[in-house]
Amino acid sequence: MATGQFKQLRRSYGFDEVAIVPGDVTANPDQTNIDFKVDNFTFTIPIIASAMDAVTDVNFAILMSKLGGLAVLNLEGVQTRYDNPEEVLSEIAQAPDTEATPLLQKIYSQPIKDNLIGERIQAIKKAGAVCAVSVAPANTKRLAPIAAEAKADIFVVQSTVTSAKHISKSYRGLIFPELRQSIPMPIIVGNCVSYSACLELLRTGISGVLVGIGPGAACTTREVLGVGVPQITATIDCAAARDKYLSESGKYIPIITDGGFRKGGELCKAFAAGADAVMLGSVFAQAKESPGLGYHWGMSLPHPALPRGTRIKVGTTGTLEQILFGPTSVTDGSQNLVGALRTAMGVCGALTIQEMHKVEMVVAPAITTEGKSWQLSAT
Repeated sequence: MATGQFKQLRRSYGFDEVAIVPGDVTANPDQTNIDFKVDNFTFTIPIIASAMDAVTDVNFAILMSKLGGLAVLNLEGVQTRYDNPEEVLSEIAQAPDTEATPLLQKIYSQPIKDNLIGERIQAIKKAGAVCAVSVAPANTKRLAPIAAEAKADIFVVQSTVTSAKHISKSYRGLIFPELRQSIPMPIIVGNCVSYSACLELLRTGISGVLVGIGPGAACTTREVLGVGVPQITATIDCAAARDKYLSESGKYIPIITDGGFRKGGELCKAFAAGADAVMLGSVFAQAKESPGLGYHWGMSLPHPALPRGTRIKVGTTGTLEQILFGPTSVTDGSQNLVGALRTAMGVCGALTIQEMHKVEMVVAPAITTEGKSWQLSAT
């Protein structure tokens, strides 16, 4: 029976459904250049720690900066609501599973203290580290001037979904070109997953875009709202927007794939799909230096009416340096992420991240299980 078509769907792909094809030319991994730039800031590794309370505090941000990367401090989290955040984080880690969500809702109901924002930023800066901070769009106008006065280096505006055009009851919503003029620092905005939304954000004059909606280990947005696009497709589409914006403006603005990473192979696939950098949450929550004490939870979990996250136990697997650079003590690809990226670039003959963008990828849903019956039977 012939039927009319109401809506056409296209296939999209996540990390487990694709593989990277090695190049015809190979290169020594130690000759690869993986620098990542945001305006005038250059980082020696293209890896960012997410703005989640279980991942980034002052000490973690300082350490991440010393190791060549960047960590983003959540200005709406425990660090800016409590003078004693370590005690609060310990309480969260010790709570039974059935009490975790209401406890987090209670903890995050306390007001943000403006003086703590300045204190946390200045503590990071005093250590000589690059300081990046994150706020939700609703609080950007109030908190951005405080962050600027405290001399933060990079400002991130982040929510589950962020667009350049927002409909609200407010007479004047958050206008990114005006924000860019009002604070003297690079602005990274997220999150988005489509070509058109990414292109519109880039055209506002911002310095970077976060890509990814709902893929994180502690995020339940896809279950609660049904919203999201698998990360490989989202990254490819947003990379196309980045290149379109480059052709029309002459400005190269990086895109940062955010969420859903578990191991080095997925990082490599994200870069092959077009990412300039990646943002990690649960992977870093497993570091000995992370403030979550072996637990991790999403930024949307404390929502008073519609939580879109869950507290998960990730455990502690090694130091931050081990996770980034090794030596690895595990065989699942969750440590020495930088070594994995450089090695993948080497076998593809890609000497830079931009060259890695050009490598061939194939649809390969069995890439992680092909020929692995002995490994699978042992688990």
